[in-house]
Amino acid sequence: MTTTPEIHTPVTSEELAHVFDEAAPPADLSGYGIEDWITLAAFWVMVGSVILQFFTRYVLNNSFAWTEEIAIYALVVVVFLGASLCVRASRHIQVDFLYRYMSPGLGRVMATFVDVVRVGFFAYGTWLMYKYASLIPDEMMTTIDFPKSVIFNTVVLAFALMTLRALHVAWQNWQRGYSVLEKPEAFDGSEA
Repeated sequence: MTTTPEIHTPVTSEELAHVFDEAAPPADLSGYGIEDWITLAAFWVMVGSVILQFFTRYVLNNSFAWTEEIAIYALVVVVFLGASLCVRASRHIQVDFLYRYMSPGLGRVMATFVDVVRVGFFAYGTWLMYKYASLIPDEMMTTIDFPKSVIFNTVVLAFALMTLRALHVAWQNWQRGYSVLEKPEAFDGSEA
């Protein structure tokens, strides 16, 4: 196996200094969905409650009991809403190694099968979470007077969103004629 040597173009200090004079490109937030912003807010609620817990426990030596429960439920929201981001961007863990050795036709069939199974899995998860959330409509959190159903209904919505995102990804894969499993280089920017 031969490797291509790295080529480094020499840059003068003046050229490097002028890079900092250039205006920064405008921020493009169009790639983010509504769930991304809600996930970001839940993340900062979690961070704030963990910092408050640390401060009250180790600095004041008198911790607030509710901070741990808030951090746990905020983490639940972050995980499941963040998972919908991963579905939308096809960033979940996947094994594409076998697709390199399959014929393109068999790879297309297997990738379509994966899309169908993914949609089915998320739809089933939505239904299961709905059944679970409907069992505890009046259950309150342990340390504060707030219903747990808000958190679990958020997970139901997250699973429903994952189902919709998986349907959209499957439709895009069908229209495009390949998925990230078949051509990962088309999705990670390494395709020339």
